[in-house]
Amino acid sequence: MHWLYSVFELIVVLNAFGAILTVFRQRRDIAATWAWLLVLVLLPVVGFIIYAFVGRKLPENRLFPLKHKAQLELDLIIKRQSEELNDEKTSSDIISEGAEGMVRFFGNTDHAFLTRRNVIDIFTDGTALFDDIFDEIRKATKHIHIEFYTFYNDDIGNEMLHLLEQKAAEGVEVKVIWDSWGSMGTYRSFFKHLIELGGEASPFLGTRSAITDFRLNFRDHRKIIVVDGKVGYVGGFNIGDQYLGRKKKFGYWRDTHIKIVGSGVYGLQSRFILDWNATSPENAIDEEFNPGSEYFPVAETDGNTSLQIVSSGPDSDIEKIKLGYLKMINAAKKNIWIQSPYLIPDDSVLDALRVAAHSGVDVRIMVPQMPDHAFVYRATQYYAWQCAKWGIKVYYYNNGFIHAKTMVIDGRISTVGSANMDFRSFKLNFEVNSFMYDEAIAQELQDIYENDIQSATLQTAEMFDQQSWWLKFKQTFSRLLSPIL
Repeated sequence: MHWLYSVFELIVVLNAFGAILTVFRQRRDIAATWAWLLVLVLLPVVGFIIYAFVGRKLPENRLFPLKHKAQLELDLIIKRQSEELNDEKTSSDIISEGAEGMVRFFGNTDHAFLTRRNVIDIFTDGTALFDDIFDEIRKATKHIHIEFYTFYNDDIGNEMLHLLEQKAAEGVEVKVIWDSWGSMGTYRSFFKHLIELGGEASPFLGTRSAITDFRLNFRDHRKIIVVDGKVGYVGGFNIGDQYLGRKKKFGYWRDTHIKIVGSGVYGLQSRFILDWNATSPENAIDEEFNPGSEYFPVAETDGNTSLQIVSSGPDSDIEKIKLGYLKMINAAKKNIWIQSPYLIPDDSVLDALRVAAHSGVDVRIMVPQMPDHAFVYRATQYYAWQCAKWGIKVYYYNNGFIHAKTMVIDGRISTVGSANMDFRSFKLNFEVNSFMYDEAIAQELQDIYENDIQSATLQTAEMFDQQSWWLKFKQTFSRLLSPIL
């Protein structure tokens, strides 16, 4: 038996040595470093299989095109808008009070130019949203650009595909980007007829399938539709039957998506072009930002919403959407209302929420009462428990599954997009959000939130304390893995 112990000790030593080499080979923040060491050391061999699937980063040559290819020239616009914001006489007519810092921050870090006079429609029901999307696509005469994390080969997915085929047959330019992991079961062959009719479709960054790519992280989590450069959609809904409440597992699917008509569409169109040119360089769109051009037609609208389209992802060291969330939280004086399917924030966001709550700000967070991913759900419960102890009102949504990613502060500033309140959206995935500076839109989102509370249960610190030790253990253990979930 002695030789068995020797072999075991050798495996443990080699595993520990391999874990150190693996984790420190790439630069990570300290929390993720310790989380991966925990997985690799406690799960010999198996931990490395998990790491190969979840932990590997994208090589620089895959990120380079996203940083540099088809970079739109926006510096002059950003500079001019900054000068306008410095003018006290005009800044109050441009954006809501207290938002100047956010506008400058996004302009400096993301080249996110401020657009004005947009018309915004908010959708919280999948059927209503897709009815509207299909109506706009049917009216398209020039181009349809679609980018989704999930484009399933199911009923609604095929409805969308057939409509896109019809438009391609009419001579309309159709381009589709989908994520191979988020669209599990959807392959290139699904789009074969669309391509035969003149349309184009490609998985994000050219990954052929989730299996051959073998990487869970660094996915294209964005959800973008742009029609003729005039109408855009962004938010939390994906293309799949479950997002219309057709899956028994989740029941009613409660999400939030917005429709933009106006110059705000330029931001979505710019983002799509960057992603398309990185994904399909052989069929790149040779177009720079120029209002009045084919892809950026002059917007003739008279709405009231000023907004910025902000994207973030592992192609940048600046976590732009997360920092935008932080600026909103830190700027709030009265209330902060958040909806997210996952609540796994890093320490900076947790500290900001805690300071706000202890400063008398009405902080509310709404999450689902049902899981879609076991470890993620338990980690969310752990952080919900922490927030409840600090006096934050935590609600579990009961009427199906809430997937909305929204935040509203003080009835003035709001955001809707694809980014969850978790590490994955902050650091690991490619995301896009609309940050809106309009009191009417903020009030509409608050009204929606208050309506959702009617279908939610407030969770108190005492309720969490009364949970079984086993449930608390699962929550605490899942929290240890939160930097890599």
